[in-house]
Amino acid sequence: MDTEFSDTRHSFFDDAQGLLVGTLLVALSVQLLGSAMLTTGQIAGLSLVLSYASGLRFGLLFFVLNLPFYWLAFRRMGTAFTLKTFAAVGLLSLFTELLPNLLIFQTVHPLAGAILAGVAAGAGLLVLFRHGASLGGIGIVAFWMQETRRIRAGWVQLGFDAFVFALALWVMDPVTVLYSLAGAMVTNIIIATNHRRDRYIAR
Repeated sequence: MDTEFSDTRHSFFDDAQGLLVGTLLVALSVQLLGSAMLTTGQIAGLSLVLSYASGLRFGLLFFVLNLPFYWLAFRRMGTAFTLKTFAAVGLLSLFTELLPNLLIFQTVHPLAGAILAGVAAGAGLLVLFRHGASLGGIGIVAFWMQETRRIRAGWVQLGFDAFVFALALWVMDPVTVLYSLAGAMVTNIIIATNHRRDRYIAR
């Protein structure tokens, strides 16, 4: 049930490297956030908050929380988008489990960590969007809203982020939440200004 949203401009190799690069950039973002005990928006942020509160691993929470959104992806965005998104979520879950064993940040200033994580996540999400994928959850909703309602993906995600940061106040101090919010704003600004059909997305 592929739809007009499926992108046939890329070869299998193009999409494979795009998913790898995009998820690695976002995994690096998660590593920076975790090292500074920060959070972010979307399902990744919700997974981080729940991880801090429960002690469960981020990768497991992220994978499970994304499961309900695949039905929307399949019905509204098509088979190709759903499979790519499922692969991207699986890769990110795997990379966030492996990366702490390979890369350790000993000192991360919260504001610097938030901004750098925001840039890495924004770049990674753009790569995934350009290859017809997302990181599931609100990313699926945001991608669909932009493609069908012309509502920018960044603004859709920003609305959900408000909920995540309100929840974060229960387990994090307000200053840390503010630093985290700065990073999430960087991510959403990058997506809102760069993932635009009228400027950059050619069909």
